[in-house]
Amino acid sequence: MISNFLIKKFVSENINAEDFKARRRLGMLSGIVGIISNLTLSAFKFFAGIITSSIAISADAFNNLSDAISSIVTLICFKTSDSPADKDHPFGYGRIEYVSGLIVSIAIIFMGIEFTKSSVEKIFNPQDVTYGITTFIILTASLIVKLWLGNFNQKIGSMINSTAMKATAFDSLGDAIITLTILVGTLINYFSGISIDAYLGIGVALFIIFTGISMIKETLSPLLGQSPDPKFVEKIYKVVEDFPDILGIHELTIHNYGPGRSFISFHAEVRANKNIMDLHDKIDALEKTLKNKFKCQAIIHMDPVEADDRIVNNMRDKISAFVKLIHKDSKIYDLRIVPGQSPVVIFHLSIPYDVDKSDAEISKAITLSLEKIEPGYECMVDINRSYFKD
Repeated sequence: MISNFLIKKFVSENINAEDFKARRRLGMLSGIVGIISNLTLSAFKFFAGIITSSIAISADAFNNLSDAISSIVTLICFKTSDSPADKDHPFGYGRIEYVSGLIVSIAIIFMGIEFTKSSVEKIFNPQDVTYGITTFIILTASLIVKLWLGNFNQKIGSMINSTAMKATAFDSLGDAIITLTILVGTLINYFSGISIDAYLGIGVALFIIFTGISMIKETLSPLLGQSPDPKFVEKIYKVVEDFPDILGIHELTIHNYGPGRSFISFHAEVRANKNIMDLHDKIDALEKTLKNKFKCQAIIHMDPVEADDRIVNNMRDKISAFVKLIHKDSKIYDLRIVPGQSPVVIFHLSIPYDVDKSDAEISKAITLSLEKIEPGYECMVDINRSYFKD
């Protein structure tokens, strides 16, 4: 209820991931809520840690403080990511959102290492820990707040498809587990007199480190250049399939420069006997359609093919049959025959990345196969490793 109220207060609930203004507002909302909540929790836990001499509670307080700092970083990054492109950054600043997630992850790991050291030291130099009703109230309230923060950030992350927000949500849920563990430890100490505070501190610290490593894996992928979302690829194909005079596409490439900032390029096959000016206009229209629908830049290379030529179609069928022996998902595109004393067959071959043969080996195998079925023909093949199923 509180989450929906805050979201509706800042921006309508019915938004899409490509709405830059809505993304920025929701990202800033998450940052502000995170800063206020975590600074408040950190202050109360520092107080509880001091009066109880608990290393576990103090570690949790520092963890909340690091979350507040991370929220400040997130707030700055969402503000910066909305900056327009310039001559130094022609594709904009969208990827800074991924940098934000990476910074959060590194901060979490650093804090975990520091408290691992402190907890180990307390095992060898134990101190009496005393708990009271105030400590239980602070920890219980913290648990409730952290569970709500996790749900709040997950909701925003799903609405705007934000890696940084989902990482923050995962961190909040991890914090809730940490606080719950400490709360159980305080109850054990209160009712039995057995102190496991230092060991809980180690457990909390190791969990923090594990959380940070998991988040780094998630935030590094888009920075390094990961495969596009299969659902996004499917949407592109659906738009193209409904477009007139496009026989098929291949060599689809998608570059991601931040959420809602994609650059698309591919080859589109068209009938060679159609009017070239008319086809050019339709390709332009397709580029504009993709841009308006997905808020992306699209560059389409037009490949004219002889779709009704019996000799070309016969050659296409033969070559398709033996490239399937290389891999069942292998496909050929843009096949044409250049006539001459030694006719040349030219085509593109799309094969999955998991094919372990080199391009040179594949090209040689195709050439030898063509010589057997069509003596006198030469072969020129352009091999493309596809990162998704065409």
